[in-house]
This record gives sequence, C-alpha cells and structure tokens, in this order.
Amino acid sequence: MNPSEENAVSREDCDVNAALNDFDPGVRAKALGALLAQPRVVPASSGAGRVNLHCHSFYSFNGYGYSPTCLAWRAHCEGLDAAGIVDFDVLDGVDEFMAAAARLRLRACAGIETRVFVPELADQEINSPGEPGIAYFMGIGFPSGAAAEAPLLQRLKRTAQERNREIVARVNRVLAPVELDYDAEVLPLTPSGNATERHVCIAYAEKAQALFPDGPSCAAFWSAKLGVSVDQVMQAFQSPPALHGLIRGKLMKAGGPGYIPADGAAFPQVDELIAFIRGAGALPCYAWLDGLSEAERNPERLLDLFADKGIAAVNIIPDRNWNIADPDLRAKKTAKLHEFARLADARDLPIAVGTEMNAYGQPFVDDFAASEMAPLVALFQKGAHAVCGHTLLQRCGMGMLSDWAADRLPEAASRNAFYARIGSALTPGRASLIDALAPEWTPEKILEAAAGVCVNGE
Repeated sequence: MNPSEENAVSREDCDVNAALNDFDPGVRAKALGALLAQPRVVPASSGAGRVNLHCHSFYSFNGYGYSPTCLAWRAHCEGLDAAGIVDFDVLDGVDEFMAAAARLRLRACAGIETRVFVPELADQEINSPGEPGIAYFMGIGFPSGAAAEAPLLQRLKRTAQERNREIVARVNRVLAPVELDYDAEVLPLTPSGNATERHVCIAYAEKAQALFPDGPSCAAFWSAKLGVSVDQVMQAFQSPPALHGLIRGKLMKAGGPGYIPADGAAFPQVDELIAFIRGAGALPCYAWLDGLSEAERNPERLLDLFADKGIAAVNIIPDRNWNIADPDLRAKKTAKLHEFARLADARDLPIAVGTEMNAYGQPFVDDFAASEMAPLVALFQKGAHAVCGHTLLQRCGMGMLSDWAADRLPEAASRNAFYARIGSALTPGRASLIDALAPEWTPEKILEAAAGVCVNGE
C-alpha cells in the first residue's frame, strides 16, 4: 500500500486490517472478506516481477505480527507477482495462506524452514554462524498442510519448546526479579504454541516494564543486567524491536547465560528431512547465506553435495547479500550472490527468494530495481513461477518430483520450464483446470488447456 492509499484508509479499514492478524482464524477470514467487498481495492501492478517466497508468519515469528492471511493481503496490495510463506518448524499456516491467495488470485506457495545436521560437513560452518555441521534447510511448494502433524514436525516443535524452556530457566536466574512463567507469559504470544526466542525476548521486555514502570528505573535494570550503558538502553526504548534484539544478543546468543550450544544429535539428519519433504510432495531446498562461511566458499562442491542428496531448489535472501552499507563487503557479497545464482541455474535448480520478515525493519519485498539485483530478476521470477506451478500440479500428484514428471519430463531444464509456464499462466484463483487433470494428460495438453483458461477466464 503506497502512502496516498494509507492516507485514505478509514478507521473502519484499520479495524479490518487489525483483524487480519487476530489469533482467531474465523476473524481473519471474515476480515479478508470485508476487504474484498470494497470495490476500491485493486492491486497495483509493479511490472518488475517482484516476488517474496520467504515470509515468516506469526505461526513462527513475523516482525510485524502478520498472519498468513495478512501476508497474502499485503502481497496483493503490493502487486507482487508471487508470494509464499515459510514458517520455522511448522506447516500450520499453509492451508490458510493458500486459501487466502486463491481468493486474491495471487500466485502462491508455502513451505517450512528448520535446522539440520549434515554429517559430511560436521567440522565446517555452513549457513548457521558459529555452528559447524548445522544448516538451515527448507522445503517449499507443499500442496497443502496435510503433513503438519507428521511425527518429524512434532519432534521439531517439541525439541524447540524444550530448548526455549531451558533458555528461560537460565535467563530467569540472571534477570531476577524479572522472571517468566513460560506457559502463562510466553505461549500466549503465539497462535499455536510455537514460541521462539524472539517471543521470549518480547515477554521479558513486557515483564520488566510492568515491574519497573518508569523509564529511568527500567533503563537502570536493563543496564545492570545486560552490561550496557543506560544511554544505550534508553535509545533502544525508542524502538521495542531494538530492545528485544539487545536482550537476545546479550542473553541468548553465544557467550550469553542462556545460550545453548548446537548439538548435532538435537537436530534431524539432513537426509531424514529431505525424505520427509519429498514424501509430502514438496521440494527440498538449500538455504544460501552469503558465501562467506567455510562450506559456502566452495559453492560448486556444496551444490553437488546437496544435489546428490536430492534437493530440487535453492533459497536466497538477496537483501542481506547486497543491501549493505560497507562498500567493500557489499561488493564481495554481491559477487558471491551472483556466482551462486548462476551455479544454481546451471544445475537447473529453481531459485526462490524472499526477505524473511522475521524481524521488524526487514522490507516486505526486495528492491528488484537495485543495480545489484536487476541482472538476477529474470532468474528469480522464473524460479517463483516454477515453484508456484509445482504447487498447483502437486495437488493432483503431478508436481515436479512426481512419477508423472519423471516419465513425461525427464530432463531437468524442460521440466523446470514447463512448471514455470504453468506457474506463470495460472494463479490459485484460476486453477479449476487442476481438478480436471488426469495422469494420461501430456505436458503439451496441460499447457494448451492453461492457455485457454487465461484467455477465457473462469
């Protein structure tokens, strides 16, 4: 929504938009219906192929508290070419996001992110700073949230919550008298009990404010406990997310009293997660960081390793690779970004990009017009369309990794091109064609039918 549109929003509009992030799914669905009923709502087409396939929702943590429905709505208002959610450890928001996208006729996909142990790289830092052998890894293009209750995901969620409880127990001893009751003061900040470290930080900040209601005394408390100056705390008070980041950095990261070192045994093996993702009809996806770690400095070897394990796509967060104040670091990371994107494309791995949104201040969509980004826009758009096309066809078991695709489209390049064309031609709201598909249909017949849908509408 641009500034002129924001200035025209009424109090009623504000109430409806707030309802998009209510923890009650019924309230969110009703709010979206109210917005769609307003005749003035028309998405603004950017014409730049802007996409964001990596938005965390409030089912893990979103810096603005956005629900899956709200993320779909914002993507619609921003005129994004495609959008997707990727929550940490859970698939709880998949069905909601895809349903909202269908109502909005928005190209869409959904996925999951977690951390895994990679035995072959046990002694190397990969993409989780300071944690050798541990890698952030994703699955994207889930056709539904049907796998949300899978034993592996239940284990991930249980392990994460046990870790959080241990962090709170350790930090409580340091911050007394500001002590948290995890069940009563942290879990209510989430809609489905999947609290994160960021929720814990918010809860500590709120508890301290309640016990020390005046600014100076609260600042003095945090100054003493965090080992920083009162002025630094007072400055952080001007932006609550800055205070939350200070708490997390001093108390829960490496060197802090609440830090729990990574233990490979606590994470699923990468092969186990890949098997789960493929079994659920989604695409295993390596999550690129910035090319500076020991493992990522050799991207060809890294991609070969994960390709042998069965990845079908890669993820990049471009903004943290080019939008950097230091010109030398900016140039170095941008060069690494371009190198990795070229290598992934040469291996016929669709590239999914996004901005995470898991911290306040992150942009809703990357600046695709930036000089560092412009040469890669076509690759990013092609990757988004391929993942969205896979998501639609996987609804009837004909996705990118299906037996149908292996038989009809054995070459990776032609397979990716086909799914990109489907993703470009169809949006979730215009996908009734999918319900008519049968395994005997050829790729050519599907493309012909998709072209007819786009000409004639539904």
